[in-house]
Amino acid sequence: MDKLKFEEGSEYPKELDNNDCLGHYRQRFYIQKGVIYMSGNSLGLASKDAEETLQIAVEKWKEESIKIWNVDDSKYFLYSKYLAKLMSPLIGVDEDEIAVTGSTTMSIHQTISTFYKPTNKRFKILVDDLNFPTDRYAVDSQVRLKGFEPSEAVKVVKSQDGKFLDEDKIIEAMTDDVAIILLPTVLYRSAQVLDMKKVTNAAKERGIIIGWDLCHAIGCVEIDLGSLDCDFAVWCTYKYLNGGPGSTAALYINRKHFKNLPGLAGWFGNKPETQFLLRQEFEHNQDGSGWQIGSPSILSMAPIEGALKMFHEAGMSNIRMKSLCLTSYLMFLIERKLSSFGFSIGNLREDSRRGGHVCLEHEEAYRISMALKSQGVVPDFREPNVIRLAPIAFYTSYVEVYDMVAILIDIMEREAHKEFSAKRNFVV
Repeated sequence: MDKLKFEEGSEYPKELDNNDCLGHYRQRFYIQKGVIYMSGNSLGLASKDAEETLQIAVEKWKEESIKIWNVDDSKYFLYSKYLAKLMSPLIGVDEDEIAVTGSTTMSIHQTISTFYKPTNKRFKILVDDLNFPTDRYAVDSQVRLKGFEPSEAVKVVKSQDGKFLDEDKIIEAMTDDVAIILLPTVLYRSAQVLDMKKVTNAAKERGIIIGWDLCHAIGCVEIDLGSLDCDFAVWCTYKYLNGGPGSTAALYINRKHFKNLPGLAGWFGNKPETQFLLRQEFEHNQDGSGWQIGSPSILSMAPIEGALKMFHEAGMSNIRMKSLCLTSYLMFLIERKLSSFGFSIGNLREDSRRGGHVCLEHEEAYRISMALKSQGVVPDFREPNVIRLAPIAFYTSYVEVYDMVAILIDIMEREAHKEFSAKRNFVV
């Protein structure tokens, strides 16, 4: 995509849409008339496929009540395993290494509590200062539970510019006192894709446990945790995976750690064969599902089933290619049509170094984002000056990208953003 030649005219995006091999998937999503949705990196749109599998689960509940756990070969009782089979190709691991359970934050607590065994020599957890804050909150909580203060046991690799991380700096920070590393694959603000292989290999050479937060990567960036051989990973399912608001998250445990007891044990991590014997002693199910805690949230998991089927049909390589083309086209238009209004691009340009959204920077970014929303465009804003724009491979058209840029031009020419307050809303 770096070398693709785009054109500025209004007919060109129509040509791209007419030749888009994934364009037909748009019809399977609920697209609001008159709305250009650019926030799929925060919450993916509802699809008819997800709605169908949710409705099936609701009907099973209505018809079977308590018997729902035993119908369809115990599908819903073992729903994590069922969904793990659909999800495993997206990250290149075996299905038994995945648990679909809880929330991302809960998964961080679960994995850190499992692997964090501090000693006098190794007691620090290495993180960065650009990751989504919930990761840091969970890490800080875990070190406190071990009797440390975050100031002494949490080692922070700082960004030099507030936008990007330097992998060499991360590796330099892998000193002998580091026990665990937790890093994002894609930075939520700047869309930077870290070199997972380089960082993971360096951690393994030093005997350090390493895990990755895939929240802004899975469903957008091709991932192969199997060849990477990291220790664990966590991710949500409501962004690029389109699982629905607050849909159940997931985690990966490398099979070499299956014999480890989970840090947070619960009855759904027990062996299913003895689970309903209700013994007082935990019998760990030694695969990824053993890191479940409580009963599966069926109605939060069911939409994921339908959503994942589209990924199998389309193929991640095709999805990634379309995503890169959409964002490349958007950056082309920004440079040609918006730079004169004080806009700049705050993400890296190389295909291999950026995720699925474009960081449009402007000193009036917040008020401009409010003006966009008033014109039917749905972006999101991130402090201090970033409008995140995420055209999604499944449902964003090239014409929508073009039209959004035209709306931005109109806003800036009319100074329409000045009609809005700079006071932040709770959710931006």
